[in-house]
Amino acid sequence: MDPRLATLIAKEAIRDLVLAYARAADRKDQALMRSLYHPDAVEDHGAFFHGLAVEFIDRLPEIQAPIDILQHHVTNHNIVITGERAEGEVYVLAMHRVQRSGAAFDVLVSGRYLDGYECRDGAWKFSRRAIVADWAHVWDPSIITLDHEMVAGSLIGRAGADDPSYRLLGLLPRGGAIAATAQAGDPGS
Repeated sequence: MDPRLATLIAKEAIRDLVLAYARAADRKDQALMRSLYHPDAVEDHGAFFHGLAVEFIDRLPEIQAPIDILQHHVTNHNIVITGERAEGEVYVLAMHRVQRSGAAFDVLVSGRYLDGYECRDGAWKFSRRAIVADWAHVWDPSIITLDHEMVAGSLIGRAGADDPSYRLLGLLPRGGAIAATAQAGDPGS
């Protein structure tokens, strides 16, 4: 295979991995999240966690419990590949609505993930991930409203299996599905 084509295929698998992370975080899908990391991967999520990614994923239900709206928007993604290893700088905007003592506040974080990726047994997964916060804005109290006439009748996103995407879309990754679709080179992934 032409090395340029192999690089493009690897980059697309890595981009799928990063997008699956956003989906797993926003839907609070721990099974999907677990499928994205190698067993010895390291996660540095600032004050929330630093250590083995599997331990981070085990703590996610506790970390995410007060967050009722979470949405990651991936923008620029710089990837460099050398053999079975790669590094990436992923720009992200992440919106959070956090519940605290019966009231809510909103946090918009703009930052970057500094990633290490490795291809093992034909699957690109995270070997390390660190979050860098570049700026944040907090609205206290929350400015988010879902009862405005402009969203009346719209499907409303939720964390977990109650999200409309789990009912309406059967091809997007869920649970441990990333390994069976995008990682296997399925052209539909």
